Amino acid sequence: MYEHQGRLPISSINFVTCHDGFTLYDLFSYNEKHNEANGEDNWDGCCNNLSFNCGIEGDTDNSSILELRRKQAKNVFSILLLSQGVPMLLAGDEVLHTQHGNNNCYCQDNELSWIDWNMTNQNADMLRFVQQMIALRKRHPCIMRRRFLTGEVIEGKNMADVSWHGTEINKPLWNDPEARILAYTLAGIEHKESDLHIVMNMSDEIATLELPMVKGKRWCVALDTSLQSPHDIISRQDQKPLGKNFYLVNSKTVVALENAGF
Repeated sequence: MYEHQGRLPISSINFVTCHDGFTLYDLFSYNEKHNEANGEDNWDGCCNNLSFNCGIEGDTDNSSILELRRKQAKNVFSILLLSQGVPMLLAGDEVLHTQHGNNNCYCQDNELSWIDWNMTNQNADMLRFVQQMIALRKRHPCIMRRRFLTGEVIEGKNMADVSWHGTEINKPLWNDPEARILAYTLAGIEHKESDLHIVMNMSDEIATLELPMVKGKRWCVALDTSLQSPHDIISRQDQKPLGKNFYLVNSKTVVALENAGF
C-alpha cells in the first residue's frame, strides 16, 4: 500500500484493538456484543467484532479456556510488536482489562470502562510479558526498519534482509490456502544485533519447524507464547543455545529465536 507511493514502513499504524470495540481480553471472551447497560437494547455498537470466545461466552472457571484466552492475548502482542511499522496498544490490554463484552463504552464513565489498577498485580505475568516484548522489539532495529524489506542479500552480511519459510527452510506455504504456519528470518542490520527467526503456528497441531543455519551462530529461544511465565519470554542474558536445528512449536503459538556466536 505504501512502498509504491514512496512512503515508508513508519507510515503504517498497526493495531488490533482501540478505544472502539472489544478490549483485547474481550476479543477472546465474547462472540457477541453485550451492550445492554448502554440503554439502547443492545442495538448500539458494531456486530462485526471478528472475535472468538474460545468455547464459552464470557466469564468462566474453565482453566483450559482461560489458558487459551491468555495465550491468544500473548499471540496478539507478539505479532503486533514483531511487525514492521508503528505499533499501537490499547491502554489496559497489558493487564487484560475487560468491559464484560461491551464494545461501545463511550457512555460508561464508571467501573465498566475505568481501568482497575489492581489488575497490575492480578495479571502481573501479562504485564511483564508486554514489557519484555517491548524490550525485545527495541533491541532489534530489523523490526523497525526505515525501508521496506526486499529479500535481497545485505552487503557484507551474506544473508537476505528477510527469508520466508514454512515447516521447511525456504519453503513458504504461499500456495496452500489451508496453511496456518508462517516462519521468517530477519537479518540483524546494526553492529552486534542478532538475527531473528520468527514462527507463527496458528494451526491446531504441534508443528516441527526446521531452523535456518547461520555460520558461527546458534539459536536461542527468546519467546514461546505456549509456555507459562516467566518461560514464555526470556531476557537476552538468560537465554540458552539450542542443541538442535529444529523446534517444536505448539498449536496457536508464536515463537521467536535470537542467535549469537558460541
